[in-house]
Amino acid sequence: MILFSKLLLAHLIGDFLLQPSRWVVHKEANKGISKYLYAHVLLHFALIMLFVWDLQYWKIALIIMVSHYIIDLAKLYVTPMFRLKSIPFFIDQVLHIIVLYCCVYYDNLMEHTISLFQNLDWPLVTAIVFVSSPAAIIMGKLLEAMSDKIELDHKSLPNAGKYIGIIERLFVLMFIIMGRWEAIGLLIGAKSVFRFNDLKESNNRKLTEYILIGTLLSFGLAVITGIIYVNV
Repeated sequence: MILFSKLLLAHLIGDFLLQPSRWVVHKEANKGISKYLYAHVLLHFALIMLFVWDLQYWKIALIIMVSHYIIDLAKLYVTPMFRLKSIPFFIDQVLHIIVLYCCVYYDNLMEHTISLFQNLDWPLVTAIVFVSSPAAIIMGKLLEAMSDKIELDHKSLPNAGKYIGIIERLFVLMFIIMGRWEAIGLLIGAKSVFRFNDLKESNNRKLTEYILIGTLLSFGLAVITGIIYVNV
């Protein structure tokens, strides 16, 4: 309880007493690129080391710092989705306290963490990461010349196409790993049905060709990734 109390005290001081309002505003506006986000988590690391006053706890301080960064960064992105801003705030605080509590039992936690990482399917993790944002960026580069020649629909949700592509590639990867190739055909068919009315109303051949090429590229990257994972 003494260790937990020290960790909790460092959290309360770092999150409330030593975090100016301008830091909060800057983080909300700039999110992951805010310099104050990094200053904030480094401050937590320093406070923990100050209160425990023992270098052997540097690993605990590091774990708390990294987890604090991840939790705070997630909160910055999900807060706009909530009508009541207090909900993500309280969730954020509960998660921080859970991390502190877990760190009190650091030795057992590290043993389980090491075991988890040793048994983790790293090729699968790599495949999942690749079909998400990296594949989206690659597609953007490949379609860059074409996108300049068509008028894209700016009425759609921001980054909707990007996230739809990521989700569909994850589904394709999952179906290949499960050996359910027929499900990929159903997925392509379902996407075509939803896109049909939009393309019919736009009556824009260039847009139709652009979406078709993008869809084939998206599914192609996911299929190639799945085949490599299953066979290699």
